Amino acid sequence: MRVLVVEDEPDLRRLLEQALREESYAVDVAADGKTGLYKATTWDYDAVILDLMLPGMSGWDVLSRLRATKKDVPVLILTARDNLADRVRGLDTGADDYIVKPFLMSELSARVRAVLRRIRPGLAEDRVRAGDIVIDRSAHRVKRAGRDVHLGPTEFRLLDYFMQHPGRVFSREQLLNAVWGSDVYVETR
Repeated sequence: MRVLVVEDEPDLRRLLEQALREESYAVDVAADGKTGLYKATTWDYDAVILDLMLPGMSGWDVLSRLRATKKDVPVLILTARDNLADRVRGLDTGADDYIVKPFLMSELSARVRAVLRRIRPGLAEDRVRAGDIVIDRSAHRVKRAGRDVHLGPTEFRLLDYFMQHPGRVFSREQLLNAVWGSDVYVETR
């Protein structure tokens, strides 16, 4: 699963990226609203985590423009703005959830899973089966014919991506973006 984090505060952005990668999400990041909107409308994401107070373009504008072009991507607002009017505005503008800083990473992770379960049920299942292969996403384990298969984090994400899209053929660029993210340089050979 692929997540875009749009957050201008560098330490929090790195923390979110690291924590989400540890949960086997492919994570792209953006430090300002314009870059976040560009990435969100150029590539496909399973969820977007969006700050409201961003340089270049506010999170409000990013959300409004995103909803005008990609109505189905789940958006979770993550912001320090905690008054009721902002929460209502965020949800009415099209956010699927509204989380106030400070927050616990375990709660954010649970909210991401909840939004995915509701909007894209197949992506949020803990166990995925294809033939004799079973992926347990919560335990980061793979079994084939009942035997453990040891995979590294990238191999795990790649197999998970293939199992989410059975029978499809992908270009090298699509796989690089989906599994490694657009912010990472990967030698394609």
